[in-house]
Amino acid sequence: MATDTLTPSNPSNPSGSTDTNDPAGVTGVGMALRAYRYWALRYRRTWRGTVVISVANPLLFLVAMGLGLGRLIGPDTAALGGVDYLAFFAPGMLAAASMQNGIIESAFPVSWSRRSGGAYPVAAGTPLEPEDILHGHALFMTVRVAMSAAAFLLVMVAFGAAQSPLVALTLPAATLTGMAFALPAAAWAVTLTNSEPVSGIFKWVVMPLYLFSGTFFAVEQLPEVLRPIVYVTPLWHGVDLCRTLSLGTATWPTSLGHVAYLVALTVVGYLLCRRNYRRHLYA
Repeated sequence: MATDTLTPSNPSNPSGSTDTNDPAGVTGVGMALRAYRYWALRYRRTWRGTVVISVANPLLFLVAMGLGLGRLIGPDTAALGGVDYLAFFAPGMLAAASMQNGIIESAFPVSWSRRSGGAYPVAAGTPLEPEDILHGHALFMTVRVAMSAAAFLLVMVAFGAAQSPLVALTLPAATLTGMAFALPAAAWAVTLTNSEPVSGIFKWVVMPLYLFSGTFFAVEQLPEVLRPIVYVTPLWHGVDLCRTLSLGTATWPTSLGHVAYLVALTVVGYLLCRRNYRRHLYA
């Protein structure tokens, strides 16, 4: 981690003291923002390499599946609730892409940063506390998930996939969905000594959830024995929340239930992160 983003910027306090009278604001939020600044600076130098995975791939899915396959599916299909396939598929893909981006922005960078000589051990040698490192990185994850979701949402609206003004609320809904995966993934990744196990998360978590959480087809088309399993997956809650908002069919009880589930998972992930960051960064 670049030392210029970690050492105190106040010349009168070169020791890195966390005195609350320090005008540089190197306590609490100020320290977390120093960690965030590292990730933001790093992203400015590498953002081109992330565009394909976080933005282009989901958009290609939207075009190929929503517009291409959608033309082969009639708008009167009962399983889709009487809407065309693009309107059905796009908000589900928004949530699924946010899940994918949440894992990409957490599991891989955290596992790489955790290694000897990585960003985390360097940061741990500065006045930053494990919570500061976590908060700064988590803030960056949130920004990245929101940025990708916003780009997808703009294209989705441009294609006419939105059916309601409530589609604007799919941005925070998709961001919450991404963070419900990002923080638990980070809590796990920070315990790893190498990044090899992270690749398996796409095979055993991302792809099954893509296929069986209502993204591509209605859950009601699955066998009844499988539906309860789908209903407890985080992605289904994100997909249904984004879809009902986009279609204008959202109800307060159902939407609040989805939000409560995703918030609870995010909070659990955060608490696990706090514990694991302190255990493994200062082990």
